[in-house]
Amino acid sequence: MTSCSLKAQDDRLVVGIAGRIGAGKTSAAKYISSTYSFQYLRYSEVLGAWLAAESDSKAELQTIGWEVMEKGLQSELNRRLIQQIGPDTSAVIDGLRHPLDYTSLNSAFLPAFRLIFLDAPLKTRWDHVKGRDRHSTFEEFSAADSHSVEQQIELLRPHASITIKNESSLSDLYTNMHAAIEFFRKEGHP
Repeated sequence: MTSCSLKAQDDRLVVGIAGRIGAGKTSAAKYISSTYSFQYLRYSEVLGAWLAAESDSKAELQTIGWEVMEKGLQSELNRRLIQQIGPDTSAVIDGLRHPLDYTSLNSAFLPAFRLIFLDAPLKTRWDHVKGRDRHSTFEEFSAADSHSVEQQIELLRPHASITIKNESSLSDLYTNMHAAIEFFRKEGHP
């Protein structure tokens, strides 16, 4: 892997990654971060730090995330995440789940913001997550995937600059991420 860096203000990119559980968001975001020296942020980490919910339990974070959405605090979560992005820094944000996430990031970083939506069939997503201690059974995975906090994700699809089908190898996902970043660089900013 070659390390590249976007240094010029005109080349700044802020890339959001959205998709259902197991679609490959974290793998994609970490690839972009390490390959292009982008700052890496993750919604669940910002949420956990904000609410002192220092738990590895995805179900617990989902419940807290739903409470944030239900109580109208999604704007505050976005404000806290945006505040962590360095000035003139390219960044990749893992785990957009709500249309307000897109709206907040797009408003804060226009014209530099781009959204990538990762899509994968249920079986493929289950194959990605099984054996990782997060979801020990398909039933647990299905319950997490159908949790209320996950139901807004599909509303992000129409806002995506690029939708990528992640149905193959990790190497193919990385190739697609590289192509997406290169496409964003070539298209420039409106």
